[in-house]
Amino acid sequence: MPQDAAIATNLAAIRDRIAEACRRANRQPEEVTLVAVSKTHPQDAVVAALAAGQMVFGENRVQEATAKFPPLRAAHPGLRLHIIGGLQTNKARDAVRVADVIESIDRPKLAAAIAEAMVKENRRPDCLVQVNTGDEAQKAGVPRAEADAFIRAAREEYGLPVTGLMCIPPVEDDPRPHFAYLRELAARHGLPVLSMGMSADFEAAIAEGATLVRVGTAIFGSRPAA
Repeated sequence: MPQDAAIATNLAAIRDRIAEACRRANRQPEEVTLVAVSKTHPQDAVVAALAAGQMVFGENRVQEATAKFPPLRAAHPGLRLHIIGGLQTNKARDAVRVADVIESIDRPKLAAAIAEAMVKENRRPDCLVQVNTGDEAQKAGVPRAEADAFIRAAREEYGLPVTGLMCIPPVEDDPRPHFAYLRELAARHGLPVLSMGMSADFEAAIAEGATLVRVGTAIFGSRPAA
């Protein structure tokens, strides 16, 4: 099957699964936004997804996003780009320049750099605080014990437009308790956006209240070899 047709078919299948997961959870499909994770896939794959009606995309690396997306915005003014990967402070200004949502705010130094970049760029993309729900040493995200204080600081001290939370549960764990924890944490802070769930577990995330699901492999196929 040609790439364009495969991506369109995959998107339709994912949308059907989202709708069914919402039905089971007594939610409306419109409550859940699909973020198509296009990291490492070529611009042609994004164009194919756009042709199939997908308008929201996620990229891990700012440099790749900057090369891939600005040329597409003129033809697709409704396109929205999420930066979902770990972010170095020296990439903060580029992230603010290119992204509509930055999902990986996870430490004071980065929060300060993003706040400064927003002033310089006169642009305020929405921000999500990434929480390390499994307290995994090798993974980005705010530890559970620090999450409440950091969310408050990101909003009050750094003045970031924090709209919600993001997490990536440990691969070996049942993701549902992690998603439930993130939902409760967001509710405590009055945050409406929950970015949780990927190709393998987005239906469970929807059952626990996800408003954004990040799906890459199930749409674009396996990542190209480096």
